[in-house]
Formats: sequence, C-alpha cells, structure tokens
Amino acid sequence: MHFIIGGAFNGKRAWIKNTYSRYENKHWVSAYDGHSLPINLIDFDQSVVILEGVEIWLKELTVTFDAEKCREIWANCIEEWNTWENAAEQRKLVVIGTDISKGIVPMEVENRQWRDVTGWAYQDIASKAEKVDVIWYGLNQTIK
Repeated sequence: MHFIIGGAFNGKRAWIKNTYSRYENKHWVSAYDGHSLPINLIDFDQSVVILEGVEIWLKELTVTFDAEKCREIWANCIEEWNTWENAAEQRKLVVIGTDISKGIVPMEVENRQWRDVTGWAYQDIASKAEKVDVIWYGLNQTIK
C-alpha cells in the first residue's frame, strides 16, 4: 500500500498520475466524485486501485458514528485493503488523503471530531503502508 498525503490543491493527483503512468490497468475511486468508501476491493479487476478523498469518507463516518466506531471501521478497511493487495503479486493500492490537521483547531465539536478521527486514521494507514509520500507544491518527499 502506498499512502499519499499533502495539502489541498498541492498536486497529489498530478504526481500520482505521473508516478503510476506506466500502469495501464488502473481504477480511480474518488470521494470527490461521490463514490462511497470501498471497504472490499474484490470487485476491482485492475492491477492498481487508487482511493482518493479519504478525509471526505472519514467525515461521512463521523456524522454517523462516534470516534471509536470510526476507528474500528477504518481499521477494518485497512485490513480488507491489505488482504486484496496481497492476494495477487501485481496488485497495488494507492490511498490519497488531504492533510486537514494544520491550522486553527475548529470550534465546532463535529469538526474537531472529524479532524481527530482523520489524524488517527492517517497514523493507522501510515503505519500499515509500505510507502508514504508527502506532496507539497507538486514535489514529493518519501517519509517511509
């Protein structure tokens, strides 16, 4: 699993398109396009699956569930995604999240919970990912 994180509009999508351009068989799933959080990737027959907009899916979870349940659902997603990726040697999962942890702490309880859950979720995925890149201004820095 390859986790990509960076600020909004900092070139994550363009960097990924360039980095993974050699792969013909890709499937892009984006929360920004209204796609639901894919827990099970078994229906995707592509060698590369790219999940974009993790922070949006996490916000949707925080609207319905408390922080602990959100973390449980997220841990289940990561486990399912790892299982899918490891089931075939040519499979690669790329997960993209926008960093929402910087700046002023939100006053509203629901926005603080979203920020907290997203921070924990990013820590969890970073610990499980084999590679982590931060993208700022279109440039990557590999941190794992």
